[in-house]
Amino acid sequence: MPEVIETTVYTFEELDERSKERARDWYRQASAPDDWHEFVFDDFEHICELLGVVLATRPVRLYGGGTRQKPCIWFSGFASQGDGACFEGSYSYRKGAARAIRAYAPRDKRLAAITDQLQQIQRKNLYALEARVTHRGRYYHEHSMEISVERSSDRDQPRTADAEDGVSEALQDLARWLYRQLEQEYDYQMSNEVVDEGIIANGYTFTEAGSRFG
Repeated sequence: MPEVIETTVYTFEELDERSKERARDWYRQASAPDDWHEFVFDDFEHICELLGVVLATRPVRLYGGGTRQKPCIWFSGFASQGDGACFEGSYSYRKGAARAIRAYAPRDKRLAAITDQLQQIQRKNLYALEARVTHRGRYYHEHSMEISVERSSDRDQPRTADAEDGVSEALQDLARWLYRQLEQEYDYQMSNEVVDEGIIANGYTFTEAGSRFG
């Protein structure tokens, strides 16, 4: 014979602190948005454009049937050895990059330092250095990027001895910078403040112990 079981449910605000933590853990695992990193990717694309980096793209299927081009940016994170970010594309000198980066991100000293390093090595090579960046291996971090540097010039002059290392280090630093932005955004999205807002906005209810009800 069927039984009627009554359960008292609570809004998030009605839970005690221990139960709230359990509710937050559920939300982080089950309801956190998959596209939380898209804003960081968009910002990185713009910064690459200012620096003279052209990101490679790959086709991605859309739900409606078709495809769109997506930049070749990858990352893994944030608590394991080998975590990081990387990208594929090409790099060449962009006039005014240092000024443009400082105008766009005036407080970001690390990004300015990357820009200055690229500018200095380009100056020593008459602004003729070009680089190609590809990904190798199964990990995603700055050392998984294979970077080849050439000097493109009408003059028959070799690149300076520090050209390849200088450009490679700067582009690897750019990947490290990207990873740091992703890490900061992830920490923000998973913070109690943002998680609480998401739970309350969706009207989720819980048992007294903080388990999701329904």
